Amino acid sequence: MNKHIKNVMPETTDLSRRSFLVGTAATGLVLGYAGVPGIESASAAAPASFEPSVWYAISPDGLVTVTCGKADMGQHIASTMAQIVCEELGAKWSDMRVQLASNDSKFNDPVLGAQITGGSWSTMMNFDAMSRAGAAGRMALTEGAAASMGVPASELVVRDSVISHPKSKKQMSFADVVKSGKATKTFTPDELKAIKLKSPDQYTMIGVSVPQLDIPSKTNGTAKYGIDVMLPGMAYGAIVTPPVRFGATVKSVDDSAAKKVPGFIKAVTLDDKTQTTSGWVVAVASTYANAKKAAQALKIAYDGGPNAKVSSQSLLDEAKRLQKQEDSGQFFVKDGDPAAAFGSAAKVVEAEYTTSINIHAPMEPMNATAEFKGDILHIYSGNQFATRSGAIAAGAAGIDPKFVVMHQMWLGGGFGRRLDADMMIPAVQAAKAVGKPVKVIYTRENDMTMDFSRPLTYQKVKAGVDGDGKLTALSHDVVSAWPTARWGIPDFLTPSVDKKGPLDSFTVNGADFFYTVPNHYVRAIKNELAHNATPSGQLRSVAPGWTFWAVESMIDEIAAATGKDPAQFRISLLDGAGKNDGGAQRLRNTLLAAMGLAGYGSRKLPKGEGMGVACVSSQERASASWTACVAHVAVAPSGEVTVKKLTVATDVGTQVHPDNIRAQVEGAALWGLSLALYEKATLKDGGIEQTNFDSYTPLRMSQVPEVAVTVIANGEKATGVGEPAVTVVAPAIGNAIFNASGARVRALPITAEAVKASMKA
Repeated sequence: MNKHIKNVMPETTDLSRRSFLVGTAATGLVLGYAGVPGIESASAAAPASFEPSVWYAISPDGLVTVTCGKADMGQHIASTMAQIVCEELGAKWSDMRVQLASNDSKFNDPVLGAQITGGSWSTMMNFDAMSRAGAAGRMALTEGAAASMGVPASELVVRDSVISHPKSKKQMSFADVVKSGKATKTFTPDELKAIKLKSPDQYTMIGVSVPQLDIPSKTNGTAKYGIDVMLPGMAYGAIVTPPVRFGATVKSVDDSAAKKVPGFIKAVTLDDKTQTTSGWVVAVASTYANAKKAAQALKIAYDGGPNAKVSSQSLLDEAKRLQKQEDSGQFFVKDGDPAAAFGSAAKVVEAEYTTSINIHAPMEPMNATAEFKGDILHIYSGNQFATRSGAIAAGAAGIDPKFVVMHQMWLGGGFGRRLDADMMIPAVQAAKAVGKPVKVIYTRENDMTMDFSRPLTYQKVKAGVDGDGKLTALSHDVVSAWPTARWGIPDFLTPSVDKKGPLDSFTVNGADFFYTVPNHYVRAIKNELAHNATPSGQLRSVAPGWTFWAVESMIDEIAAATGKDPAQFRISLLDGAGKNDGGAQRLRNTLLAAMGLAGYGSRKLPKGEGMGVACVSSQERASASWTACVAHVAVAPSGEVTVKKLTVATDVGTQVHPDNIRAQVEGAALWGLSLALYEKATLKDGGIEQTNFDSYTPLRMSQVPEVAVTVIANGEKATGVGEPAVTVVAPAIGNAIFNASGARVRALPITAEAVKASMKA
């Protein structure tokens, strides 16, 4: 993780502000918008409830409601947070409940400061804080019960929401203690840090696949997503977007035909000072169907702006031009002297790798509902970055962010798409223009053509080996738009090692791998043309989705050039020397596990079939998750690739919910397969050409291969599992294709045409 991220917001939250005030007076926490009328807080509880922490409350009936400060987009993170609390609290699982946090600053992430969900950070970065919250509550309840029963607290046992005294046979439920009002113990930050948590061998909840708490409401229809929001007097907005992804402006709007649509209210041209959108108009009507009809009836004239002629090819051409300039970009890694090592190398291997524009396309369309109540703006939406999105909504409304209340909803898929707040801008400005609540729902075409996509990337990698075939040098240039820089938050950027200024490490993470290479350079180069024409976002796996495509493909290319087995070559590089100590060993173990499970090298495969390996340390080096994949493919003479099996091993440290981990790893692997073989968006005349699933074609059910997953749980710190398996699959497939056919592919997605052309070459 970027060590500067925790300073992303002006006001960082420390443990003393964060809460852990144990006792009924805990509601006196400092609020980010104290004194502002109309604010609702998700942590509000009945006066008699016991609130050991801002993260949960225990009601007089003994129910424990955990507030999840992370966006839940189907990954069950709310249940995971509850499970972590439950372990140390000693509650019964059937007593646990979950709710989602508002944008109150007290819910800021314990480490990051900002309320953000991404990077596979949630469990990793909140495990300790939520564990200590649970333990503090247990200790306070125990002292309260001891006072009520007249026994020493040290003799009490807590299990399944009951505090018992074995010697006297006395016992009190959590409900009894809460109603007694005797749970009053408070903890200083130092006391919290000093709490001795359970060791893995003492866990009774962690590591158990308990029923997910959100499933009942999601299956009976009571769970509310952003698209479900209904407010009294609400109108609907349908957006009209320009043919250019970004940079267009509206010259004129003729709404004469729209006025004939029943229920039409107004056409609002967005004036977006946040620069999130450009050239958008929203048609407001009494129903969504009529809003769409009115939007279709609007006649809008545009100025296409500076990006009206930009294409995917021009973005790639610009990337190549920038890479050739020695003074372009900033250095992310600068170890040794690759140039000198190349000069004395016995062999030099060079290659170019590319990835295309990719679209998020979550199933729930982008949506937001905005309502002004006096001076307060209420936003209802599912969002992954409440801190920034609240500021974007405020900018759209022209008000101070402290007057924005965000009502977090369940997300029907996010994958990084809902880190952005573009859907809030038309809702806010339309609501302000018509004087009533407005819900905006994107069409699939709106979302695909205006997605904050994964950027087109170009990478140049050069490697040198000595006479023994040992890798001595590697240089790696990464050219792309800089998604994180677009956010305009300086502390999300990383100082370059060459002191040339900040760089977007979320475009090069993964290139700082755990292989031992004495001479290693990584250069991050911002493609301004792509940055402006295709405002990019974070798509599930972020930079490792393209950096490991290049790194793990190149490692295989070096192995082939030196006559070495690619898996054994990796093992030799994962020696744990220097800064790679510890991490390299864990990655080596996952590779060995995947190889063993897949039977790599243990049998002769039919002609036209091959296995390929890759191993990665996604996400950031400081918050790595260790994952390896063996892909088994068949390649037809036509170049058509069939993936027969993906075998994935992942080291998660401490696993909270085994079934959930497996589900996320399987889903991530299939997403990686989809990106590897099927997904591609293209830019022409400044606009995304693909508008729906007929032209943007993710993996279909009929194309799903066998997926085998092994999880290594070794009691180390919990790591993230939502994204790493995305990054490892494409290079494993590419390497398998080479072993099956001799074809070396270097562009994603991999096409039959490219495979066949390489086979002929």
